[in-house]
Amino acid sequence: MPALIQSVKRIAFKVIANTAIAIYSRFPIFGDLRAAVAVLRQNGLILVIDRNDGRGLSFPGGLTHAGESAEKGMRREVREETGLEVEQSQLLFEYRSTFDVPCVVTVFEATASGTLAGSWEGTPRWLPLSEVHSKILSSQAEIVRRISL
Repeated sequence: MPALIQSVKRIAFKVIANTAIAIYSRFPIFGDLRAAVAVLRQNGLILVIDRNDGRGLSFPGGLTHAGESAEKGMRREVREETGLEVEQSQLLFEYRSTFDVPCVVTVFEATASGTLAGSWEGTPRWLPLSEVHSKILSSQAEIVRRISL
């Protein structure tokens, strides 16, 4: 039964995520959305989420809630998507993306602890940056480019 529940959650995420992107990309009624993501490194690898919506890899993170700071949103999203608790974070940069939906993305370098676990959004994986480069969401390619320098 747990495998069936996980399968239903993955399908639900895929439908919801792709529908929301399709609608908001055409009707961005709230203007630029705000997102915050974390760059987590371990032994030369980068933590990414292999997304259940079939769109590729993304850094742990997501949209911030109204009134929520970028750092608080990043910490919440990392916990939700990976099961890890962010211990330390440092602002790296911010950029605007128009891929998918108009969004301002705040990027943090972070360290975290805990037991890695997946969520309905996807499976966290430690990968070399060279492998991440070709599979990352277009809206996050800027992060890979900047941390590769």
